[in-house]
Amino acid sequence: MSVFIGGAWPYANGSLHLGHLASLLPGDILARYYRLKGEEVLYVSGSDCNGTPIAIRAKQEGVEPQVITDRYHNEFLKCFNELGFTYDHYFRTDHPFHHQEVQEIFTTLVEKGHCYVKTVAQSYCETDQQFLPDRYVEGVCPVCGSNARGDQCDNCSTILDPVDLVDPVCKLCGNTPVVKETEHYYFALKNFQSELERYLSEAEKEDRWRTNAYHLTQRYLSEGLRDRAATRDIELGVPVPVEGFEAKKIYVWIEAVSGYLTASKKWAADQNRDWQDFWKEETKAYYVHGKDNIPFHSIIWPAILSGLGGLQLPDHIISSEYLTVEKRKLSTSRNWAVWVPDLLENDHPDSIRYFLTINGPEQRDADFSWREFIYSHNSELLGAYGNFVNRTLKFIEKSFEGKIPDAKPEEHILSEVKKVYATVGELIEKGQFKKALETIFELVRTSNKYFDERQPWIQYKEDPENCKVTMNTCVQIIANLSTLLSPFLPFSTAEIRDVLDLKHNGWTYNEINQKHLKKVSPLFERIDIKRIEEEKSKLGS
Repeated sequence: MSVFIGGAWPYANGSLHLGHLASLLPGDILARYYRLKGEEVLYVSGSDCNGTPIAIRAKQEGVEPQVITDRYHNEFLKCFNELGFTYDHYFRTDHPFHHQEVQEIFTTLVEKGHCYVKTVAQSYCETDQQFLPDRYVEGVCPVCGSNARGDQCDNCSTILDPVDLVDPVCKLCGNTPVVKETEHYYFALKNFQSELERYLSEAEKEDRWRTNAYHLTQRYLSEGLRDRAATRDIELGVPVPVEGFEAKKIYVWIEAVSGYLTASKKWAADQNRDWQDFWKEETKAYYVHGKDNIPFHSIIWPAILSGLGGLQLPDHIISSEYLTVEKRKLSTSRNWAVWVPDLLENDHPDSIRYFLTINGPEQRDADFSWREFIYSHNSELLGAYGNFVNRTLKFIEKSFEGKIPDAKPEEHILSEVKKVYATVGELIEKGQFKKALETIFELVRTSNKYFDERQPWIQYKEDPENCKVTMNTCVQIIANLSTLLSPFLPFSTAEIRDVLDLKHNGWTYNEINQKHLKKVSPLFERIDIKRIEEEKSKLGS
């Protein structure tokens, strides 16, 4: 079986924050797990380098847009590498290959009758003498009354058109825009209503989407789909490949989601592979993103794929809820955020991955607090997992000269370890990462309890043969933890496998034979709780 995993494309207009990371991390967990299972995996993402906010940022800094996109694309790559993300291809939407492929997608949709020209009313600023890109128009959402921009309301997730906004203003000059007529291509989204209703019904029947994706998609479908503009008057983007429309750009909601396909094709070209292997019906396709991106992955992208024909639609939609920081809504403009580059300077990448999985916004909004993050690290990663591994291996290093005792491990314990593989694997495939990690840490806790009850420090003196059984059993557990936890905590599990000189043999029970350990070092260091107030004081400053 082939497995395609598409991670949402972060916008190259600013640094990554924990909200981005919380929604993207499941993609890497899936990729690592399926590779261990021996499946063919293609895991892609990239930096979204087109659109109005980048143009605005470039003007503010007095530089070319590529200066901005290069800065953040390179920063994203560095962060993802340091966090252990295993993308097969991490692309960017300002690459000529992406532009060429998106133009082909657009041309195909036009030729097949899914895009048509329409005269429309569009916001025009008489002060700046230009048609305004959607994000240049701000106002009040006509649905929920919150402040919104011209393409979407972040509060209620309604997809908007700038002319729908109440009390609109031009972001450039602050004046009220007028409405003028112009021509644009439109995507005939409403033609896919019945097909998408069947698609949603099948996904719901097989429980393949998260609840928020079902509910939001159902809402859009019950309201009735409307055709959407497929081109826009914006500076940065893919030029429309039609005579008379060259000055216009293909709208980002078509262009950016097409990145999943263009990145697949670029990977295939670079690797001399066939991209279609991961876009056929037999492929299992996962799409990993935040709540605000649901309609683009559950409605728009499936409609585009259906319009192109012969391509696999998203099977599993892994859509995270929102992450707050210290009980407050994340705000980048007010610096009420935890920035990933800063976090990586001070914290173990497995600590970040652990917290965002075990406390992440998987089914409901979640909160990041420095107190919870540091106590979670000290009590769970260091106190439970790290402690079990360290005291077991240190005991062998000291009492058995670093040689794993030759003894028959306790089969009733190892049979329980074997069961964990099936349970955790099933949960990962369903997108239930928190429950999967909790299941493994329950094994960690029972293993610590086993160590305490057996008291090997006493057995060593009074019952040396049973001490060997105890320590051999604990080492077998650790060897298997190094596999079970590797999709979640790749760095510390790699350290374990190095100490044990153990190679991965797939998502299956590992048995380690008698051998010498390499030098044992602690997996984690304790974080001083003084950092809690130090880090909190930086928020909003």
